[in-house]
Amino acid sequence: MKILVAIDDSKSSEQAVPKISSHIQPKGTEVRVLHVLQPITVTPPPQMSAGYAPELEAQAKGAQELVKRAAEALAAAGFKVETTIEKGDVRLKIVDSAAEWGADLIVVGCHGRGGIPRLLLGSVAEFVARHAHCSVLIVRAKK
Repeated sequence: MKILVAIDDSKSSEQAVPKISSHIQPKGTEVRVLHVLQPITVTPPPQMSAGYAPELEAQAKGAQELVKRAAEALAAAGFKVETTIEKGDVRLKIVDSAAEWGADLIVVGCHGRGGIPRLLLGSVAEFVARHAHCSVLIVRAKK
C-alpha cells in the first residue's frame, strides 16, 4: 500500500501521523510525506522568471524540519518512508503528486474553517477529496 500524507504546521497535520500509525499496518506500506510551499502569487509578473518565489526561501528550512519529524515518527513505527517538498498550489500538488506516485490513500488534515474564511481560503481537504483518484482520509484536529 502507498500512502501520501500531506502535512503543514497545523494541529490536524500533527494528528495525521499518529492516525496512520494506529490504523494501518506498517508491513508492506510505503509512506510519502509531502509538504507544499505555496507562493504568494501563482503566476509571477512577466519580468520575473517562472518559479521565482523569494518568500519561500525562509519557509523551506521550516518545511524540511516538519517533514523530517513526521518521517522519523513513521519510520519508528515501521513504515518505509520518503519525504518531498514541492512548490505550487497546495491542492493541485497533493492530487497530482498522489496520482504520479500511484498512491492508494491520501491523508490530509482539516483546519475546520467555516463560513467566510472557508469561502475566501477554500478547503484543501475538500478539494483533495473531490479530485483525488484514490481514497482520502481527512483528519480533524481534536479540540
